[in-house]
Amino acid sequence: MKFRPLHDRILVRRIEAEEKTAGGIIIPDTAKEKPMEGEVIATGPGARDERGELVAFDVQPGDRILFGKWSGTEIRLDGEDLLIMKEADVLGVIDQTAEVRKAA
Repeated sequence: MKFRPLHDRILVRRIEAEEKTAGGIIIPDTAKEKPMEGEVIATGPGARDERGELVAFDVQPGDRILFGKWSGTEIRLDGEDLLIMKEADVLGVIDQTAEVRKAA
């Protein structure tokens, strides 16, 4: 199924958190919180400003983002749980190159 968000909304796939802590303790499912990190799957055309001009998105499909705990609306498309949220709900974009440098 193809899905295209409208206006300033984005479609996000949650990225599951690790099941172990840094110390090696396994976290049971009942103690886990929903991850607040995800990957942008699709974006709408953008919001319009006061003059009616389209405002470009700061996020693009493929970006890894952080969002608020209660952000977005959960939906199910093709058997996969996804989120639809406004771009304003995005707290920041995670830079993948910083993680690579940190690991090295």
